[in-house]
Amino acid sequence: MEPFKNIYNQTFFEEFTKALQAALPKLDKTSFLNHIYDDEWESRELKQRMRHISTILREYLPSDYKSAVILILKLIEYLKENQYGLSLEYMFLPDFIEQYGLEDYEISVKALEKITQFTSCEFAVRPFIIKYPKKMMKQMLLWSKHKHHGVRRFSTEGCRPRLPWAMALPALKKNPEPIIPILENLKNDESEFVRKSVANNLNDIAKDNPDTIIALVKNWQGQTKNTDWIIKHGSRTLLKQGNPEVMGIFGFGSVESIKVETFKILTPKVNIGGFLEFTFQLKNNSKSPAKIRLEYGLYYQKANGSLARKVFKISEKEYAGTSVTAVNRKHSFKLITTRKFHTGRHQLSIIINGNEFEVIDFELL
Repeated sequence: MEPFKNIYNQTFFEEFTKALQAALPKLDKTSFLNHIYDDEWESRELKQRMRHISTILREYLPSDYKSAVILILKLIEYLKENQYGLSLEYMFLPDFIEQYGLEDYEISVKALEKITQFTSCEFAVRPFIIKYPKKMMKQMLLWSKHKHHGVRRFSTEGCRPRLPWAMALPALKKNPEPIIPILENLKNDESEFVRKSVANNLNDIAKDNPDTIIALVKNWQGQTKNTDWIIKHGSRTLLKQGNPEVMGIFGFGSVESIKVETFKILTPKVNIGGFLEFTFQLKNNSKSPAKIRLEYGLYYQKANGSLARKVFKISEKEYAGTSVTAVNRKHSFKLITTRKFHTGRHQLSIIINGNEFEVIDFELL
């Protein structure tokens, strides 16, 4: 599989330097590419390559920051006219603003508003939120009413307290209240792209401030189809944690009449790269139907030998009264970049409406 960092390849730089020459007619293309492909290029990962490109770009743009930003915006106009945009590759352009514009608030904020209509700026805005918290969050609130969906999405995605692969926002993790008016403005946005960001922001907040999100979920529930989808997706961490109040809000009730029977791991020894296979029967002893969120917990062995559980969803549906349902499942142990496997004892459990049933050992080889 081709490493993601190789989006910065010869084809990309041919296109980019052509656009850059449109903004900088005197650009020495050979010199620029020699600076990009330095001795450390191959060893750099994706975000390191982005930072490297924005650093090299600084050497070729005017030394005056405002003039450099004007040229970047000119470059973007050329790229948009030639049907480029919304591409991960160009996130080194907002990285330039992050690196060199933190002391030029007004210029940088106006630039981010324009750049985010071309490529995502949620990483670049975070140092500005940390340095100018009140002023920046006021700006994010204004952006939540912008006519361009990319700017509206930026207003929520940029202030997610725990945005993956980005610096955290400690003040908003502690007190997310400044975010809530932004989410209120966007909860029925016409763009699914924006609404998904709202849900992801809710999920971030829930990890540190569950009570804030539970109150909001109760308030938004039943308002529209959009808000119902958002609060469900935004509550996914609380649901995986088995939060009883959230379970009740979404109709997942008592499991007194629910039983797990004949739970068996079919592959008690699993090779890395292979599959864990298991089976069980779900029995509803009540005469009434039961709405069930069915999950399994996989206890991965950590480097220190302890076990840490990760929850995986099987289904959410209603099971008929006095019914028995056979469930068969496979779980892949294929090597992935986001998880390191450690051989030895692991465990598997079945989880129903947040309640964990029997736990069984298996071995990863």
